Amino acid sequence: MNATRLPDQSANSRNALLAGFLGWTLDAFDFFILTYVLSQVAADFHKSVAEMAFTLTASLMMRPVGALLFGLMADRYGRRLPLMLDVLFYSVIEVLSGFAPNYTAFLVLRLLYGIGMGGEWGVGASLAMESVPAKWRGVLSGVLQEGYALGNLLAAIAFWTVFPHWGWRPMFFIGGLPALLTLFIRAKVKESDAWKAHAAARKSWREYFRAATANWKRFVYLVLLMAMVNFISHGTQDLYPTFLQRQLHFNTRATAVISIVSMVGAIVGGILVGLYSDHRGRRRAMVTSLLLGLLLIPVWVFAPPVIALISAGAFLMQFMVQGAWGVIPAHINELSPGALRGFFPGFAYQLGVLIASTAPYIEAKMTSRLSYGQAMGTFAGIALAIGAVVIAAGPEAHRVAFGGSGT
Repeated sequence: MNATRLPDQSANSRNALLAGFLGWTLDAFDFFILTYVLSQVAADFHKSVAEMAFTLTASLMMRPVGALLFGLMADRYGRRLPLMLDVLFYSVIEVLSGFAPNYTAFLVLRLLYGIGMGGEWGVGASLAMESVPAKWRGVLSGVLQEGYALGNLLAAIAFWTVFPHWGWRPMFFIGGLPALLTLFIRAKVKESDAWKAHAAARKSWREYFRAATANWKRFVYLVLLMAMVNFISHGTQDLYPTFLQRQLHFNTRATAVISIVSMVGAIVGGILVGLYSDHRGRRRAMVTSLLLGLLLIPVWVFAPPVIALISAGAFLMQFMVQGAWGVIPAHINELSPGALRGFFPGFAYQLGVLIASTAPYIEAKMTSRLSYGQAMGTFAGIALAIGAVVIAAGPEAHRVAFGGSGT
């Protein structure tokens, strides 16, 4: 009997990981499209870059709402249905963003998009991490999380190939493609055994929220952790294409190529640091990455404007930043109570996003007194240093059992 079940378990682990990975990839693609065309959309709507950067902040601010709604659904009704509904929702909103007639309509749509973006990560990550073997949780966490970097890379390719010929609106129309992912989830992905075990034992919403309240200290720590890593991520990514175009005067092609190189570094870093965390622990892997990122700031934004040098700095910085991020799905799911795993890590993640949502706006405002490089370097340096301290001082539950076949 076990011999016949093992292939099914292995296939479902792969499918659950692929569903979470693709959901996060396509979600990130939809988000990063705007970062590449910020200046152009601002010009069409007769707004400043700082005002358009606020629409990025608006999406980030609404992500906790999505994490709350879809996370509660995921703990109550299973991971699959909320994940499918969420993907459909953000896909529709992304397409509508391409039809926005003015700044106000665009801002409202980006607020709504933030709800969908906020719901996807927590549900997809809990499904994937509960379904994969514990011994590979770190490296597969890196694979899952770097769907975000791949989404950025695909957005850069769209900027390179679609934007020069058809402008910024068709780039948002491409963002409707994630809706097709729901067909794969419906056909190929099963509920995790860990969720089934906790769902069978759950009696009421009152009991559920009592468990959440009892773990408030752990929740507060996770929010602080996610705030810092989001400050680091958004502080090193969101205005980077604008830095390349405005300060270094690189054209569309060069901006896209450098961004692609940086995201290759992110993908490689996420996977390798995730693998390192399986052997040496989550905190050590993350702190090492952030401290090395701190040392790389001069290479990242202060190197001479030579494409090879800038590309190397971008690759190395995102290797370290997303290397630390690659550990996050495993780390915060391991730190979350099993009965709350659909809601707890995702909501903490997105509250951290809310706190850090001002990062692109703050950096854009800092450029009124500093260059883009100086603003980004200063911001990133502070965030990397504080982030390393927060991670080092926090708890760890390396390879804790989730229950069911995923352990």
